[in-house]
Amino acid sequence: MPNLRRLWLSLTLLAGLVLGGCAHPISMTGDVSKVLGSAQGAKVERKVGLVVTDEQRKREVTTPGGGGDKVSYFPYRDLETGLYVVLSEHFSSVTLVNGLADAKIKSEGLQLTVVPEIATTSHSPSMLTWPPTIFTVTLECTIRDSADRVVRQLRVQGEGRAEFDEFKSDPSLTSKRAATDALTKLSRALAEAKGALR
Repeated sequence: MPNLRRLWLSLTLLAGLVLGGCAHPISMTGDVSKVLGSAQGAKVERKVGLVVTDEQRKREVTTPGGGGDKVSYFPYRDLETGLYVVLSEHFSSVTLVNGLADAKIKSEGLQLTVVPEIATTSHSPSMLTWPPTIFTVTLECTIRDSADRVVRQLRVQGEGRAEFDEFKSDPSLTSKRAATDALTKLSRALAEAKGALR
């Protein structure tokens, strides 16, 4: 009986080591309906390229969750649509381009390029649930003109928080809230920078 108990304890600890610390996939797509209609006044009459490379779309990031677990997600892939929508609110034409060497920049006469850099953090004090209760998204967008000069650099940070009861319907809640907050703040920053972008 003692040997059986030891075996059961060893198996339980092994299962904890295997399962604990695993990375749970989540999404960080923002709610684009929150930024629709956010721009005030006329759009800037410029053709803009949003630069997101294939390599960035495939880039998976892993950050802490709760209970010693981690979460994994694809920041550029998940935020690409939201970034496109935000830019479309402020500029007359927006095109997706695959890097600053993309031939579309010249062939389509793009006048500005927007290069986003995305950084994220997450954590949770909970030892019982794996979704993070706090998530942050930092967006740093470098805007360049056709002569490759930096016209503007915009930096915003979004934060998402959620409690345990809220995770029952969506384990990605904090990341989605953080993404939505960051996109909303980026829209405001673009509105303030319109004079320099015309």
